[in-house]
Amino acid sequence: MTNEPALPMPIAGAAVRLTTLDQLALIPEEDIWLASQKSARTRRAYRLDVQHFMRTLGIATAAELRQADHKAVITWERHMRESEHAAPSTIRRRLAALSSLYKHLVLHGHAARNPVAEIARPAVNRDEGTTLAFSKAQARKILDAPAEDSVAGLRDRAILSVGLQVGLRRAEIAALKVGDLHQNRGYDSLRVTRKGGRRDALAINPQTAARIRAYLELAGHAGDSEGPLFRPLRHNGKRQDERRRMDADAIDRVLRKYAGALGLDRGYSAHSMRATFITTALENGAQLEDVQKAAGHRDPSTTKLYDRRGYNPEKAASFFATY
Repeated sequence: MTNEPALPMPIAGAAVRLTTLDQLALIPEEDIWLASQKSARTRRAYRLDVQHFMRTLGIATAAELRQADHKAVITWERHMRESEHAAPSTIRRRLAALSSLYKHLVLHGHAARNPVAEIARPAVNRDEGTTLAFSKAQARKILDAPAEDSVAGLRDRAILSVGLQVGLRRAEIAALKVGDLHQNRGYDSLRVTRKGGRRDALAINPQTAARIRAYLELAGHAGDSEGPLFRPLRHNGKRQDERRRMDADAIDRVLRKYAGALGLDRGYSAHSMRATFITTALENGAQLEDVQKAAGHRDPSTTKLYDRRGYNPEKAASFFATY
């Protein structure tokens, strides 16, 4: 990234070539911290967050970064809040990333203290998340919007069904392989790779399984069990790699395309499918622990953040203020 402060990326390829302890010792500790994050998306987000801190404060080297104190962090937090008008959730995430780095540096003797430790973080609503959900009627229209007579339409119908009827994260949808669709005790199921690489197996809605099979049959890669399930239709000059999987951002674009066609083009994202799934499953009688497992949450309080059953717009006081 041009004109970004130096925060080297983990040198995964180079690490294989390192053979001595002396060579390993040359790797900057910031690289080690970044490489220790299991998710590629987390590594990218943390790198960008720390670079934002360095860019804002004019920090150019690792030595300067390790010397930053609480005054620098307070200045950064105020800049994000007052100059950038960043969302509280964004500020909390960036502070958490920076704190994680300094905890690592302190633990391994490369910084005297964690300057983020005593910084107040903006409050967020822990009782309800901010992700917008669709109504049941809207979800049904989105599910049925893609065409049924093309590979693109059948692929999108399957993607939307996995999002709205299984509740997977967009990255989990993108990571699915053909062989992840299987039967267990007579029920169609999906093997899912969760955050951190944990694997789960979930029984899925029969309509979802039927849509996936219809897509695979027309797309022609049903027999490629180790290949990606959902694939881009345009090769962008990469025809040598016919087994590319869709990017997680492309899953987001699929949802936005069909939601936008219904006039729902503000504030909705692929994560809205997840919030809709959780709310609808709970509303229709599913147990919280079962929805928590389907969502891949370790804590039920996280699942509750997506539950929109408490939002009853038809009972809003404003509707009673008629004059």
